[in-house]
Amino acid sequence: MTSAVPATHGEVWLRARPDGVLGTDHFEVVRVPVPEVRAGQVLVRNRLMSVVAVMRTLIEGGAGLPIPAAALGEPLWAPALGEVVAAPGGELAPGDLVTHGLGWREYAAVDVAQAQRVDPSELPDPAAHLSQAMPAWLGVVRGAEVRPGDTVFVTGAAGGVGTMAGQFARLRGAERVIGSTGSRLKGEYLVRELGYDAVVVRGAAAPIDEQLREAAPDGLDAVFDNVGGEQLVAALAVARRGARVGLVGALSGQLSGGFAAPARIDTGSLIMRGITLRGMSGSDHLDAIPEGMREFGRGLREGTILFPHARLSGIDQAPRALCELLEGRHTGAVLVEL
Repeated sequence: MTSAVPATHGEVWLRARPDGVLGTDHFEVVRVPVPEVRAGQVLVRNRLMSVVAVMRTLIEGGAGLPIPAAALGEPLWAPALGEVVAAPGGELAPGDLVTHGLGWREYAAVDVAQAQRVDPSELPDPAAHLSQAMPAWLGVVRGAEVRPGDTVFVTGAAGGVGTMAGQFARLRGAERVIGSTGSRLKGEYLVRELGYDAVVVRGAAAPIDEQLREAAPDGLDAVFDNVGGEQLVAALAVARRGARVGLVGALSGQLSGGFAAPARIDTGSLIMRGITLRGMSGSDHLDAIPEGMREFGRGLREGTILFPHARLSGIDQAPRALCELLEGRHTGAVLVEL
């Protein structure tokens, strides 16, 4: 049963663009009237919203990404899961669960075309609809083309994408899965709980390429790169002939507000070794979503896949959640429960 709609609700607004490290003082939680819905819209009471690293880039101005930048004095936005509480058009009904892109607020007036009805039977945990399983699945299956017997390297393995990518690689038959992270404690979690065989630690005494050669003495068959920069360079140095590399993210640039992740690459070496680099944009692979969701849901139900995530409660915690995500204080996805 849907609850009564209040007169006002909370939204998180961007008050200032950071000149350096992003802090909670760059945001403000404000009370404003609950939006009125127009024809072709539904009113959604948001229940959960995701916090993702790309928001740092959007706060900085977007860096040329094909999605709107965050605007000063307006609410931010991000994927959210919510319940329809008013549906004047009739295409959706009160009580329906939907996902949409207008998080960072308690209520949202959402265009019907932008609201995706959630099938309660598809995933055992509704929060998993806000996971980053799809970019992980696409990067493993279509980017790195992981095959049975492969040795796979996942960069940024402790984040919302990386924690899922290692598990999908294992389900696809990978024989050895190696991940990178900035914390030994996170590395221990990856091995103990998520099936990683070894980790390399950013900032350790030994360079990443040396750690990687020790972890993969016979080389890498597939690389799921979510970081770029020196980690991609190290992976290419250790890649075997015919290796496949899926380029999924650019965290080394995103964490400071950009999207560029420069890497000095010897193209002659890549040619001689027949190595494939493939950039992955989810919008180019919409046809694969049903298959990926089926595999994800089956894995969750059977216990062969976990959905690691942290939950913070209350819209006022959203700025802190984003800052903590960027500081690397959480493992897996970060959600805010509203």
